[in-house]
Amino acid sequence: MKFAELCETTTSYIGHIETSRKFPSIDMIERMSKILRIKPYHFFIDRTEDHSEINSENIYPKLPISMKNEIRTQIDLTIIEGIKEILNNY
Repeated sequence: MKFAELCETTTSYIGHIETSRKFPSIDMIERMSKILRIKPYHFFIDRTEDHSEINSENIYPKLPISMKNEIRTQIDLTIIEGIKEILNNY
């Protein structure tokens, strides 16, 4: 309950994330990682395997393609918005 409060969401939403019924937004992943004091990519690492040499190819190998595409789209949009903000300053 406290974790949900710190994430500014409901306990049921956190439960849905934990049971893979819902996938959190990039914003929610960032909030959760800050609260837990971990890097966001740690949510996507299979802890049962050795990851001594983590790279971008194996950070989230088990995510469905649709979720990977959603993450890529959100990252692209964030980059585009950042560029627009920089250009607006000049």
